[in-house]
Amino acid sequence: MIIDMHTHCFPDRIAAKAVAGLSTAAGGIEPHTDGTLGGLASFMHAQGVDRFAVLNIATNEHQMRAVNDFAAEMNERDDVIAFGSVYPRAKNALDELDRIKALGLKGVKFHFDYQGVAVDDELMRPIYRRIAELGLIIMIHAGFDFGFAPPYMAMPDMIARALRRVDSPFIASHWGGLSCAEGVLDKLCGLPQLYIDTSFGYGAIARPTAAKIIEKHGVDRILFGSDCPWHSPAQELRLLGSLGLSESETSAICSGNAAALLSMITELKA
Repeated sequence: MIIDMHTHCFPDRIAAKAVAGLSTAAGGIEPHTDGTLGGLASFMHAQGVDRFAVLNIATNEHQMRAVNDFAAEMNERDDVIAFGSVYPRAKNALDELDRIKALGLKGVKFHFDYQGVAVDDELMRPIYRRIAELGLIIMIHAGFDFGFAPPYMAMPDMIARALRRVDSPFIASHWGGLSCAEGVLDKLCGLPQLYIDTSFGYGAIARPTAAKIIEKHGVDRILFGSDCPWHSPAQELRLLGSLGLSESETSAICSGNAAALLSMITELKA
């Protein structure tokens, strides 16, 4: 079984425009899907993925309700694990977190570069507190982003500071920080509430470094992710397959750890 904890899609009416714009911003990266939920689901199943988390981002206050309504629609599918989002500067951000829980979503995604707030900003303190009270997962884009110039809003030292005030499971994507492996090893590995996903690792992280992150952080808190449509599950599975992991370790990363985390969150929300 494979659970991909990091994918993206968009409402059909804007998918083509959204994918084209993001591709251009990232230097012309070629997408693997057309950006729609249907295209993503077909690609995931063709790649052997059983369930996949779809991550949504509210980049302004007026988007929040529509973004989370779209997530709730997707969450009706048995193969989708949908995450909502809130815009941190929105006056009603805490109320929208309550609605995310009521909609049955599993967690909240932040991409702080798009949202214009740092992961360790004081503004995030009440948001993190409310997420913990609701029993939801936090998922963030971590490290560099090819669509932005530095400074970036969620680097390893900043994430480590933020985690001092976080009581929720916290997933730092892209091996804990895209193009930040040494900082991940130095600042993040071993922090108890932190999970690290493998998204966009193929071709972007050195094989020995990836193995060292798993060894230092613990195989039980590594989650499989692809970042589709920008990378494919097959690419990330090739990277994992090169790391000398045992069958049980690979199984834990590909599905067991995610299943345990999602089960824990369901129990907390019950």
